[in-house]
This record gives sequence, structure tokens and C-alpha cells, in this order.
Amino acid sequence: MTIPGVVFVLASFAGFWWMRHTKSELHAMIGTETLPIPELEDLRRVSDELGARGGFRKTAEVVGAAHPRPEGPLISELSKTECVWYSYRVDRHYEHVEYRDGKRRTSKRTEKVAEHTTGDGYAVIDPDGNTIGVDPGGTKPDGTEQTVNRFEPHRGDGGGITIFGINVGGGGGGSTIGFEYREWLIRTGRPLYILGEVHDKIGPLVIAKPEKGGHFIISTRTEAELRESRTKRHQWLAIGVIAAFALGAALTIWGIVR
Repeated sequence: MTIPGVVFVLASFAGFWWMRHTKSELHAMIGTETLPIPELEDLRRVSDELGARGGFRKTAEVVGAAHPRPEGPLISELSKTECVWYSYRVDRHYEHVEYRDGKRRTSKRTEKVAEHTTGDGYAVIDPDGNTIGVDPGGTKPDGTEQTVNRFEPHRGDGGGITIFGINVGGGGGGSTIGFEYREWLIRTGRPLYILGEVHDKIGPLVIAKPEKGGHFIISTRTEAELRESRTKRHQWLAIGVIAAFALGAALTIWGIVR
């Protein structure tokens, strides 16, 4: 019982870290003011007048509708939907064959064959037409819409197929069962809540991940919804951490004294 006990204890430590992170996010949302875009422009103007052009920094919350970059909206890879951000993943499901003790054993396995997340910037626009740029910086948005979730059986000869220029299938010592396609995106016009650092390094105001550490949240949910979800998550994590640590400690001690 020692090994399972250690696993539960380690799980409790991981849960404790995630609980603290969740609490920190909640406090950041509570302690950060939601500022209208015109007010941020006024603050930047004052910064410029004080001789700090390009050096404006302000932690803030911004709300508005998702707006495409000047070049126009993106077109998602799988569903061909207009959007400002998208991510997709393709997994291959196959039969893995191995021989042990002279016997042929087959198991089902999965491997990732294609994955991509856009890094293009976009903007949010308020009801009066004011915009502020968004630099996603690789951050995965919360509450994205899943537009594709399908499995396509492979009806070939097991020799593989080509997906996005990549030849896949036929590997793993067995035949391909099929391919799973998934895609997530943020459509143009979708209301967004963003917590981050507003800067003017490139001229126009942009909200991005804080340079010196801090939380960066992009979500299609409202701040109230995010606060509620973080509060519930923190409560369940607190219960789980205590339970996992107590069970892990008990199993470890039992395993040692047996």
C-alpha cells in the first residue's frame, strides 16, 4: 500500500498548487478594475504627456466583442468558419500489435498527428466603436466554442493517408481504425472578458500577458460567471486535497508498518 499512498500524497500536493492558483486568479479578478477603452486611452495620453510614450502599463479588465485584425477574420481549418482565433487537433486511433510469450496481443491506442493554435492578434470593440488590440501570446481562451468533434473510420488499406501535408497511418505495428477531428474557435462578435496588462509598446493600446508575471485571462464568459466557477473549483479542490492527503498518509503508514 506504500506506493498508492505516495501517489495520493503527491496528488494532494498538485491539488494544493492548483487550489492556490485558482485562489490567486479569483483575487486578481476581484482586485482589478474593469476600465472602458476611452478611459484607458485617457490614461495613456497622460503617460505620453509625462514623457513616457511607449512605456504605458496598466493592469486592467476589458470587455467587448471580438473583432478581427485589420487584415480581416481568420478562416478555421476544419469547419471553414470566420473567427478571430481557432485551434484544432487530429488524433489517429489504431490497433497496436505486439508479441509476448509467443502470443499475438492487440490493443487500441491513440496518437496525435496534427495540432495547431493560431497566434494572430485581434481586438475587442465596445458598443461605441472603440477598439483595443489583443495579443493572445499562446494563451488558450476559456469557454471557446467547439465547432468540430467527429470520428471518421479509416477505410483504406492500412497504408496511411495525408492530413495537412503529413502522411499518417500505417505505423504503430497495426492498422488504422480511424481519425478524430476536433476544433475550437472564437467567432467574430463574440462577447469577451479579458484580464491582463494594457500597454502601448507598438503604438495602439494592446492588452496582453503581463511582462513581469501575473494572470492573463481571455474568456467568452462574464466576470461574474468566472468568479463563480473559480469559487466552486477552489471549494472542491480544498476538499479533495484534504481527502487525498489523509488517505495517502494512512495508506503509506499502513504499508510501512505491515
